[in-house]
Amino acid sequence: MKYEDFKEIVHGRRSVRKFTDEGVAEEDLYEIMDCARYAPSDTNSQTWEFIVIRNRDKVKKIEEMTWDAIHKLAAKAEENGKTKEAKLLTRSFGPYATAFSGAPVLIICLATPYESKFREKIFDPIELAEDAVWEEEGIKSSCLAIQNLMLAAHARGLGSCPMTGPVLLAQEAIREFLDIPAQKQINMVISLGHPQDQPKKLARKAVEEIVTYVD
Repeated sequence: MKYEDFKEIVHGRRSVRKFTDEGVAEEDLYEIMDCARYAPSDTNSQTWEFIVIRNRDKVKKIEEMTWDAIHKLAAKAEENGKTKEAKLLTRSFGPYATAFSGAPVLIICLATPYESKFREKIFDPIELAEDAVWEEEGIKSSCLAIQNLMLAAHARGLGSCPMTGPVLLAQEAIREFLDIPAQKQINMVISLGHPQDQPKKLARKAVEEIVTYVD
């Protein structure tokens, strides 16, 4: 593969929030997940799992859960005299946090507990870190798999958008709805489908702004 082709995939990916009514083919889903599982992970722990929701009624249900949480937070903010913030929450953040509602597929990205021979034989016996640190290790590797997933989706002509709003707002409701075990963290959700349009390329910081070379 030529570098220019790879760069086009990376630079061409967009966060897509509007989709056509066309469903996502079984083969596309399989290939995307196959790419996701080849992400690197700490000691090959592979701390990722995915719940692929293709039932639009269930996607709508998760949207409703998110909106319910938003309205409850807005009501509480109103009670505390934060009227402006309450309106911004419902009018600005609400539609942004529920932009997955029109997607034919919603992927719930999970981070599983970090387990390895190093943790079992070395790290835990010497009490290297608290459990919260290992939870973070699971999240880190899960994020790497998610990036693979989105790049693969773009390469196959699909659009996706990573979202944490539903997790921040309605994590426990989603967990109960999908019967997700407590030891598995809900990292984020990914909307997936055929793009209705191509979002514009957003500005990025220059390489010189984000890199420090140490020789």
